[in-house]
Amino acid sequence: MAGTPEFAPQALQTLRRLRFSAATAAFQIEGARTLGGRGRNIWDDFVDDPGKVIDSSTADPGPDSYHRSAEDVELLAGLGVDRYRFSISWVRIIPDGKQGTEPNAVGLDYYERLVDELLAAGVTPEPTLYHWDLPSGLEATGGWLNGDTVHRFGEYVDAVADRLGDRVRHWYTINEPASTSLQGYALGDLAPGRAMLFDALPSVHHQLLAHGTATKILREHGAAQVSAASNHSLILPETDAGADHAAAAVLDLIHNRLFADPLLLGEYPDLDALGIQMPIRDGDMELISTPSDVYGLNYYNPTTVHGVAEGPLPFEMVPTPAAATTGFGPLWPIRPETLRDFLIDMRTRYGVRLPPIVISENGASFPEPEACTGPIRDDERIAYLHDHLEAVAEAIEAGVPIAGYTVWSLLDNFEWADGYTQRFGLVHVNMETGQRTPKSSYGWYRDLIASVRP
Repeated sequence: MAGTPEFAPQALQTLRRLRFSAATAAFQIEGARTLGGRGRNIWDDFVDDPGKVIDSSTADPGPDSYHRSAEDVELLAGLGVDRYRFSISWVRIIPDGKQGTEPNAVGLDYYERLVDELLAAGVTPEPTLYHWDLPSGLEATGGWLNGDTVHRFGEYVDAVADRLGDRVRHWYTINEPASTSLQGYALGDLAPGRAMLFDALPSVHHQLLAHGTATKILREHGAAQVSAASNHSLILPETDAGADHAAAAVLDLIHNRLFADPLLLGEYPDLDALGIQMPIRDGDMELISTPSDVYGLNYYNPTTVHGVAEGPLPFEMVPTPAAATTGFGPLWPIRPETLRDFLIDMRTRYGVRLPPIVISENGASFPEPEACTGPIRDDERIAYLHDHLEAVAEAIEAGVPIAGYTVWSLLDNFEWADGYTQRFGLVHVNMETGQRTPKSSYGWYRDLIASVRP
């Protein structure tokens, strides 16, 4: 492919150590929101609230993977990926999320078929058990602010593991708890749409407890690999001014360390300056810090902040100087070297407590047509993936243990509050017809995986 970036021989040799994957999430690709006994979750409520989603889309039918999973498995087999990270919809299994509800056999059957199709295609299934789809009934009683939700999550996990644990050995528990807490409960940009600022932070503790609870259950069912998938960002001060450095330290604390420290060190960072106390009970931190087999890390871009003297938060996010951007605009800069720097900092900060890292999401959205009338050359995405994989190779060479890399996403999908206005896929999806068309990045990723195979 003319103009396609190439890896240096040393980088290519280093990348041979990785397992390669692609990822999706249930609400973003499945559609069929009222079929198969499925209940309602907080994103059903969010998309049905006028004005919440930028293009008023509702995630249905979208890619319609509920009916087209066989096509998706064929695409994965064509890529040659080692693993497929997908998510299981909580409300397809426990429709109301409540205690004592009989698991929905139709939902379990759907995911069992998907797992069997993946295994038959030689692709290892890696389900995520919570990718933002909290049952509406649980949100009505406090959602992740209520410690009882942890127990309801455990019951759901047990039902899934009972059905799939004999074939599924690799699991993700909670996806991006920072986004749920900070954007969902603190700022209200995502479901459930609350705007509680620092009062939202008990949702952090309860999600981390849910991870620990799920880890214990999954290991009882024979799991070989269990991890959360935490989203992180290297936080940069806009200038060398003291206020900007202080602002960067605060955001690093609540976006990165608030989640990584409990998981890896068994304790929260010092939150006294923010006036925050977590609702910790005896045994909580031991459960949260149950050693993980890998550390799932989602990374897209750095975040640049400017210190502010007034307002509810001591920082504001600003464009990163001299950086190209993805389709999301100035707050999604393309700075692949910051992934390398963040990975090296993780190794420095956590030392032997840090298990091998799996990059559990990395990718970029760029403007593309809604309908596909011919080949789609997405050279910007190829460059983004190439440069971030080079950053991963540099981190490995610097001594960071990294075991895998996952592209977000296999398919164009419903991008939460941005609806269908952002396209991340290696495969183009016509959201009206469901037609799938591999882009040039699909061929690039396929060829890369083939080139690093023994």
